[in-house]
Amino acid sequence: MTSQPEKTEQYFIIDFDSTFTQVEALDELARISLKNHPDREAIYKKIDDLTNASMEGRLSFTESLQQRVQLLNATREHLKMLISHLKKKVSTSFSRNTVFFKKHQDEVLIVSGGFKEFITPVVTEYHIKKENIYANTFVFDDEGNIIGYDKENPLSQEGGKVKLLKELNLQGDIYGIGDGYSDFQLKESGMIKKFFAFTENIERKSVAEKADHITPSFDEFLYINKLPRAISYPKNRIKCLVVGDIDEEALLQMKREGYNIRHQASIEDKYLEEAGVLFCDEHHQPTIEQLEHAGRLKVIGCFGKVASKKLSEAAGEKGIIIFDDYKQNPRNSDFIPKRVIAFMNEGKTHMSCNFPDLQPPRVNNAHRLIHIHKNVPGILAQINEVFANHNINIVGEFLVTNPQIGYVITDVDAGYDTQVLNELKAIEHTIKFRLLY
Repeated sequence: MTSQPEKTEQYFIIDFDSTFTQVEALDELARISLKNHPDREAIYKKIDDLTNASMEGRLSFTESLQQRVQLLNATREHLKMLISHLKKKVSTSFSRNTVFFKKHQDEVLIVSGGFKEFITPVVTEYHIKKENIYANTFVFDDEGNIIGYDKENPLSQEGGKVKLLKELNLQGDIYGIGDGYSDFQLKESGMIKKFFAFTENIERKSVAEKADHITPSFDEFLYINKLPRAISYPKNRIKCLVVGDIDEEALLQMKREGYNIRHQASIEDKYLEEAGVLFCDEHHQPTIEQLEHAGRLKVIGCFGKVASKKLSEAAGEKGIIIFDDYKQNPRNSDFIPKRVIAFMNEGKTHMSCNFPDLQPPRVNNAHRLIHIHKNVPGILAQINEVFANHNINIVGEFLVTNPQIGYVITDVDAGYDTQVLNELKAIEHTIKFRLLY
């Protein structure tokens, strides 16, 4: 009997500032500690310039860090305020992927040129172990003022992340995720297998162009590497086609969710065929013929009244949900995006003009599948038969119908292989099938 090869260990080295969180913590600390300083704006700019120069490789990290800390004028009390602020600024795609951190507690390391005093309280809420957090530490005087930092720590020095990894001597495949030059240095030194430039919050072109992969979200990183994730398909891969007069705040909500926004003057077939989401105004709506070829389109958000009942029905026959704003309330710019996001994230159809109404609760530790079909008898029984044949337990199930379509959401508590998905798609009268998470 041949022995199985040992599984190669994997480690994930994750940066903190502008990666795990949306902001640079020292910059935010300056805004807190210098709030009442008469020259605060000039100092903010100087600290921001020092941060960018270091992150882009134009200034040594040691020099940048030393100058920034000297400018802070911060105390332990300011740090408490910073921690509260940072907990609200965790990057969106990191905050929703606690399942990954829980399953990979031993392999995830936070490696940062920032400081443990504010990093540890933030990341430990995501199942990251204290012993896996590597960062600098402040030095305080007796009154609690920050007067410096531990200069013996390798992370306070130029090339500090490389020095640290040499000391750790991790055995296995190491993947680095970050936004700055110090993260790229790990790849340059040969210490890690692949470097992923994280661009959800900021894209530093000098870093991104040297990366193995550009990852606009943590979902993308998890998807590429086939790791546990909160959503099945990264939103940065879903194109949101925008046509007509659409409120900028509505688009900002979609950008924050991570969607790939594409503006066009009119609805052209080639762009509609690539889109997963369409935002249009009352004067720029797709034709019934165009919907015939919009195979990827899942949802239309119409800022105004939908053109006709025939268009709504045609969309329903293709499994495309429509949310419209027939009241056209100019002050309510989040009416459409909120409903589109709730549908894409949770499968909620509330206030749609062509789907039956369903608002299922989110079920944790489960997989959610959506099945849209023609409203004929017996479909639910066939769906359940597929799960039963594969010994998959159903945690929750919801079925709603209108005269045209049936809409089923099923939450299951176990993993499944592609055969299960193929069998669900193959059920007669299936219109569209989606795996949410």
